[in-house]
Amino acid sequence: MEKKNIDWGNLGFAYMETDKRYVSNYKNGKWDEGALISDAAVTISECACVLQYAQTCFEGLKAYTTEDGHIVTFRPDLNAERMVSSAKRLEMPVFPKERFVDAVAKVVEANEAYVPPFGSGATLYLRPYMFGSNAVIGVKPADEFQFRIFCTPVGPYFKGGVKPLTIRVSDFDRAAPCGTGDIKAGLNYAMSLHAIVSAHQEGYDENMYLDPKTRTKVEETGGANFLFVTKDNKVVTPKSDSILPSITRRSLIYVAKEYLGLEVEEREVFFDEVKDFAECGLCGTAAVISPVGKIVDHGKEICLPSGMTEMGTVTKKLYDTLTGIQMGRIEAPEGWIKVIK
Repeated sequence: MEKKNIDWGNLGFAYMETDKRYVSNYKNGKWDEGALISDAAVTISECACVLQYAQTCFEGLKAYTTEDGHIVTFRPDLNAERMVSSAKRLEMPVFPKERFVDAVAKVVEANEAYVPPFGSGATLYLRPYMFGSNAVIGVKPADEFQFRIFCTPVGPYFKGGVKPLTIRVSDFDRAAPCGTGDIKAGLNYAMSLHAIVSAHQEGYDENMYLDPKTRTKVEETGGANFLFVTKDNKVVTPKSDSILPSITRRSLIYVAKEYLGLEVEEREVFFDEVKDFAECGLCGTAAVISPVGKIVDHGKEICLPSGMTEMGTVTKKLYDTLTGIQMGRIEAPEGWIKVIK
């Protein structure tokens, strides 16, 4: 298929409408067959549950063109499983895992002309989401729901190269104890908007959120998990019931152990320890790993030894290995890569 006339090398990380999206509706206790449609508009009641009580969850993943010319996605089964957890927690019907993965493939195939070529630095971002669609005025779950997937070509998260971030310790909490921090609910991200806007206004790139109960342990940022490296090259990731189980983080942990032979610890990380780490990164779908160079705690600066000019040595190896797997340069573990075409 002939590619769209897009300046792939200069794409930003922004929405561009594509030709097709997938839609399935839940009514009378069951999902319909679903279909690819051309209309990008969503039409719902002014009293739809999603608008009144934020009953919605979402996922994010990418399709890539590999070095040998195949179009693939990365571990879509884990996105499907995470959406199952989100739906159950929000009293939404589960969209079957097999149908989720199939719908992802259908959307990528239908929008093949928008999949950026290998070497462009761009990818096709996919956004599966679900929401309560019928009118609800009393506080209760919806009876009808819509599951959709759209896609959009996006450029690299870092234009002009990767530069370490400066982040601050936030006075806000991103999740409540025993709340919804471990699922990908839209309401979690709404809660983070004021904090990220105020961080940017003060010159910081992101927020570090501490645990909401004791405010002594590192949790995550508004949209990414933390990954630390000790001075003896041990990889450490925070463990908490209110942290979103990042697919990128779980993949990096496997890469660290099985590909790089590094020791890995998934455990509670106390903020007091942060000053002793050699490297820090934020991991997520958009950038894979965003290096952190400086953490500011109410005026007190913690400068990571890896510095403010480039990724730390271990972080770079993790990044290069995982992106190598995604792009087909390095052999992937079984089941990680779903070939679309």
